[in-house]
Amino acid sequence: MHAPTSSFPPDFAWGVATSAYQIEGSPQADGKGESIWDHFAHQPGRMLDGSTGDLACDHYRRWEEDVALMARLGVNAYRFSIAWTRVFPEGTGSVNAAGIGFYDRLVDALLEVGIAPYVTLYHWDLPQKLEEDGGWRSRATVDAFADYAGVVSAALGDRVVNWITQNEPWVAAFLGHRDGEFAPGRTDFGEALTAGHHLLLSHGRAVPVIRANSPGAAVGISLDCRPSTPATDQPADVSAQVHFDGFRNRWFFDPVFGKGYPSDMKAIYRAQGHYPSAEPPFVKPGDTDEIATPIDFLGLNYYTSLAVRAGKEQSEDTGVPPAVPAPEGYTEMGWPITPGALTSFLSRIHDEYAPAAILISENGASYSDAPGPGGVVADDRRIRYIARHLAATREALAAGVPVTGYFVWSLLDNLEWSRGFTQRFGLVWVDHQTQERIPKDSFFWFRDAIAHSRGR
Repeated sequence: MHAPTSSFPPDFAWGVATSAYQIEGSPQADGKGESIWDHFAHQPGRMLDGSTGDLACDHYRRWEEDVALMARLGVNAYRFSIAWTRVFPEGTGSVNAAGIGFYDRLVDALLEVGIAPYVTLYHWDLPQKLEEDGGWRSRATVDAFADYAGVVSAALGDRVVNWITQNEPWVAAFLGHRDGEFAPGRTDFGEALTAGHHLLLSHGRAVPVIRANSPGAAVGISLDCRPSTPATDQPADVSAQVHFDGFRNRWFFDPVFGKGYPSDMKAIYRAQGHYPSAEPPFVKPGDTDEIATPIDFLGLNYYTSLAVRAGKEQSEDTGVPPAVPAPEGYTEMGWPITPGALTSFLSRIHDEYAPAAILISENGASYSDAPGPGGVVADDRRIRYIARHLAATREALAAGVPVTGYFVWSLLDNLEWSRGFTQRFGLVWVDHQTQERIPKDSFFWFRDAIAHSRGR
C-alpha cells in the first residue's frame, strides 16, 4: 500500500512512542523505587496473563539497540516517558543521580542520530510511597509533581525542547480510581473525579516550571479521546451521546482550554451523588486558571470511536455484540477501525479549542502477527490501519488543522498494562523470553512512508 505522505509539511514530526513501565524493566536497578504499577502488577489477578513489567522489553539495558532501531526506521522524533521513581525513588526527597543519568544518556544518543526527544513526565507510574500518602487524591501530589518536573527539566532542558506533562489523565483517573482496572486499582467515582482534577492541576502547575528550565521549550499535554455518535436517532440515544462526550472528552478538554468543567456534567455528577455542592469540592480558588495555563501544543491520542446507546453514558461498552461487523473491521483490542472519526475530531478540536498546534502523540493497532518463513512478520492489517489514519490526518491538514506530527504507538511489542503481553502494538516484534527484536513489515512500510514524505 502506497504511503500517503507526500503532502505533509517538511518539518513534520515523524515518530514512535513508548512509556517507561511498558518497556524498561529493571524495576530496582540503580536505586529505582517502587511505582504503583510495580505494586499493582504483582497483586494476584490484576494482570490478564499474570505477567509484570519486571523485564518488559528490557529497554533499560537494551536502549542502545532500540535507538539504533529508530535510526534505521528513519524517524525524526521519539516520544518516551520518564519513570518518576528512577528520579525520586519515593516521589520526593533526594534526587537519584543514577536514575536521571539514564535519561541523560538516552537524550544524547537520540540527538546524535538526529532524533528529537519528546519527553513525557507522567505515564501513570506514580511512586508507590506517594500513593500510600494519598496519591492523586491528595493535593500534595500536585506539589510533588511540580518539584519532579523541575528536576527533570533542569537536567534535560538544555537539550530537550518538546515536553508533555501528563499522558491521558482520563485513563489514570477513571481506569485507575473508578474501575480498578489499572493501578492503583481503586473503585470510587468520587475519587476518580478528585484524581482527575489533581492530574490536570499538576499539568498546569508544571508548565511554567518547565519553561523556566528549558529555554524555548514547547510544552503540552496528551489527552486521549473517544469521538462518538448516537447509536440511533432516538432522543434517548442522542442524549446519551452528549452525556458520554462530556464524561469521556469534554471533562478534560474543556478545563485545559480555559472553559472550566462543563456545567452539564457538573450537574449530572452532583445529581449522581458524587459531591453535594453545586461546585466540585476538590476545585479550589485559582485552580481552573492554573489548569488553563496556555500550552504550545495539544497531544492527541487517538485509536477508535464508538456509537453510544442509552444506558451506556458512562461506559466504553457499546452494547454491540462482537459478531457485528464494523465497516473497516476491528483491531485485536476489540476496537472498531474508524479513521474518519479522527479527521472530524481534529476539526472539532481546531474549531472549539483552537490549540496552536496538535500533535498526534499516539495512534496504532494491536495485531498478533508472528514471525513466519524467513523470520518475516507480515502485519498487513497494521499497515492498512496506519495508512488510513495518516490519510485521515492529511485530510485534516488540508482543511487547515495545524497538525505538526504523528507518532505510532508503539516502537516495540510492549507490556499492554493489565492485558500484559496478550496485545501487540509494536512496529518491532519482541520475543519476551529472549528479547529478540524483529522489525515487522509495518516497520519497513513506515520507514518508506517517512522517506517518501522527504522526497526520497
